Formats: sequence, C-alpha cells, structure tokens
Amino acid sequence: MALCPFNPASEDYADFIYNYSSQNVLSPTGPLLSGACTEFVTQNYAIFYVPLNSILPLSLEKYAYYSIPNLFTPLDTSSMDASGILSTFNTPALANKGAGTMIGFLDTGIDYTNRLFRNPNGTTRILGIWDQTLPEDTNELPPGVPDYFPMSGASYGTEFTEEQINEALASDDPLSLVPSRDTNGHGTFIAGIAAGGTLPDDSFTGAAPECSLVVVKLKQAKRYLRDYYLIREGATAFQENDIMMGIKYLRVMAHRYRMPLVILIALGSNMGSHEGLSPLSTSIQDVTRFLGFSAVIAAGNETGLSHHFEGIIPSDEPYQDVEIRVGEEESRRGFVLELWATNSDTYSVGFVSPTGEAISRIPIISGNETRIPFLLEDTVITVNYQLIEALTGRQLIFMRFEEPTVGIWRIRVYNSQFFTGSYHMWLPVESFISDQTVFLNPSPNNTITLPGNSPSPLTIGAYNHLNNSIYIHSSRGYTLSNVIKPDLAAPGVDVYGPALTGPPGTVP
Repeated sequence: MALCPFNPASEDYADFIYNYSSQNVLSPTGPLLSGACTEFVTQNYAIFYVPLNSILPLSLEKYAYYSIPNLFTPLDTSSMDASGILSTFNTPALANKGAGTMIGFLDTGIDYTNRLFRNPNGTTRILGIWDQTLPEDTNELPPGVPDYFPMSGASYGTEFTEEQINEALASDDPLSLVPSRDTNGHGTFIAGIAAGGTLPDDSFTGAAPECSLVVVKLKQAKRYLRDYYLIREGATAFQENDIMMGIKYLRVMAHRYRMPLVILIALGSNMGSHEGLSPLSTSIQDVTRFLGFSAVIAAGNETGLSHHFEGIIPSDEPYQDVEIRVGEEESRRGFVLELWATNSDTYSVGFVSPTGEAISRIPIISGNETRIPFLLEDTVITVNYQLIEALTGRQLIFMRFEEPTVGIWRIRVYNSQFFTGSYHMWLPVESFISDQTVFLNPSPNNTITLPGNSPSPLTIGAYNHLNNSIYIHSSRGYTLSNVIKPDLAAPGVDVYGPALTGPPGTVP
C-alpha cells in the first residue's frame, strides 16, 4: 500500500477510526473521506487522515462516537517476588525465563542503552523500535542520522531494527544513530518489570529476563483532540488509533520472527461503555483469538477516586439528581462526562448550576447536539444524545462542560423509557482531571479502565504484597455486561524497577 503523500502525525490533519462492519464514520465515497489517506489496521478497522480545517468543529452531531479516537494515559505498574516469579525460575520443570518469546510494549518508549535490555555479550534484546514521534521535523533530518523508515503499512514514525540498535550500542554516541528516547520513564519501567534481565549485583530480575522485546513509542495526542476532550494541560495522552497501529506493528514483528507474542498495555481511559467493544478493545480481541498471541492489560487505579457513578431511578420517581463537585482547575477549562444506559432504557438530562440556575429537561433528538449557554455564569454545556450507539447498542449521553462554575453541579437524569432504571456515568481518568472534580456519591465498582474490560486479555489488578491486602485504588469489576474482571492481581505497591538513569529503585 502506498504511503500517505503527507505526514499524518502532523497537527494539520485529523484522525478517524473507520469500522467496515458498522460503517461508523461516513461512507468512504462521501465528500469528507473521498480524498482522505487511509491506513489499514485489521480486517475490520482502518484509519482515515483528513485535513483538520475540513472537519472542525469536532462534534458527535457529525461523526459517530467511536470514530473519534479516545485518549489514553499511562497507568501504574506491578512487581516480582510475591508473584511467584522467582520460585518459578528455580523450579526445573518450570524454568522458563522467556527464551524464544516476544513481549511487545506500547508506551512512552524505552531506554535501549540500559543493560537490563542487553544480552550478556552486550548486544540488544530489542528486535525493533517503532518511534511514532520521529522525525520531529519531516523537512530536515538531523545530520549523521540514517534515513528514516516508517513501519510497514504506516506513513509516520520511524522504525529502528535490531541491527541499527546494535550498531548504535557499539558506537561512542548511541543516540546519534538511534535517537529514540524515553523522556518519561514509564515505558522503561514497565519493560524492566516484565522483561528486564537479571542483575545479581542489584538483586533485580524481570519476569522474563531472556525474552525478546519489541517497542512502540507512542506519539502524544494532537491538540484538537485534547481540546475536544478538555483534558488537563500537560497531561500525557495517547490516541486510540496510534495504539491500534502499534498493535499492528507488534503483529508484523511476531510474524517476521515467527515467535509467540505477549502484548503488554499499561494505558487506560474512562471514556466508553466499559464492556470491551471499543475499536481498541476489539482490535485486541482480534489478536488474542490466534494461537501464540496474548495480551496483558492493567486494570487501572480508579477505585476511590470518585470518577464513577451508578444510578438507579425507581419507576415511580420522575428523576434522579447526580451531584458533581467541580474544582478550580476544571473551571478554567472544563471536562467531559458520559452517561451509558445499562439496558434498553432511554434517558434525558437537565442541569442545576452551583448558583441555582436550572436548565430544564433537554428533549431527545437523536443525533442532534444541544449547546446550552448559562445566563448567570460563563459556563457552556454541550449535550449529545446517541439513542443507539453503533458498536454497543446502548444509549450514550455525551456532555462537555466548558468553563463550569466552581461548586456543586446537579445533573438531573430522567428515565424516558423504563426497563430497569439503571445507568452509569464516568468522569475522565485520573491524569486527565484534577482530584477536586468528583462525584459526591460515587461507586467503586465498574472502575476498570479501557481496554482492561476486554473479555479475552488478562486484566491485572494490584495488591500490597507487604500485607497481602488489595491495593485501595485498584480498579474493580465487573464490566458493564457483567463479565468478571480483573482476572488476576499482582503486587502494585512499592514496586522495584529500572529508572531512566542509575540502578533500579522503588516506585510507590
């Protein structure tokens, strides 16, 4: 397939996820997508890149919910000895340290110079790095750096091979030859925990110290999506479509080297139906159906953060008030909020501001977007009703609060078509919102972040191995469709792993 004639990673282009089975964006022959550049992810999904100025303002009135890439943030990690990993190494019948297998990482990159990721002879254990952030300037390549080669089937980023990494490690200045860096440290830490080598002098070993690694360094989310989802300034955020393309790269590498693959994802989002039907979730499902492919996903640490509300409206009650305390930081920018119906119920909403200004029940007009400016304050709320969301079949109410007044807001939820009266609401994940904006009557259940609520992958919660108690913030199941999650719990408090510089250390 020919590469795009432009760099799709540019801020001048918007990204859309297209589902062939539900045709959930627009017809690819339509005026918007007819001139778009297309990159295929799976047999069901493709990514369309179109000029940004042709699609703004971004709105669910024009585009399907799951066609707009969700944003994901790095989650916390988990550790070794209490998991039984060391005793497994020392058991002759189970002494498998990962030799002959591949672990794929989609994260902030990796410090490939770290000795944890080298063989005893000093060569790399990394078979490939796809750095989506390089080149930073497509018009001018850094002097002395080899030509950039994007991953096969992608029009952005740069792939560095095992041979190039070994050449860099043998040089006096590795980063001049392979300029891929992990400036955050999260990806290096995750890789060290899962696949770091054995360092007797530091009393450290990864879970699979003899495996091969493949790394995707995800690029940061584009500005137009950050603005659409109203996330905090400076938050680390990755786009759903970039993660999906990263999974494609891992599959390509597994087939290229004919090795079994474990995909490790320590990223999460609170947006979506929480039942494993998002484009990223179904892409992971597609991979893990095949022999030799599996995925391990962090459950998240959303319990106790008051980002989830579970509501039940009795049949004899006209509505239910859901109270949200809005903090100072969100008042300067805003936040998004989602309501998902549990069954075939239909809901509508109204609002009461902290000053007492009331917005009456907004009528349901499918696909129509209602923009509500308040008279007594600067707040603007946008409400979009999706009566039957294309991938889930559930009703979605998507709400954007722009510059909301500090204080207690009441979302007045009306049941327009009663079956059970139950519904769920989610605020954004921890990194995207301040700890001052919360539900006042939250539920700790159904707090596993996407894509950890996908049915097939192993979803991992966290416990404190020092006192054998569940970590207080470890996200809890079930999924919205009552699938049991998480599958396992691993140590997740005072984790010992590699830093970007210096020896391994404990990260609380």
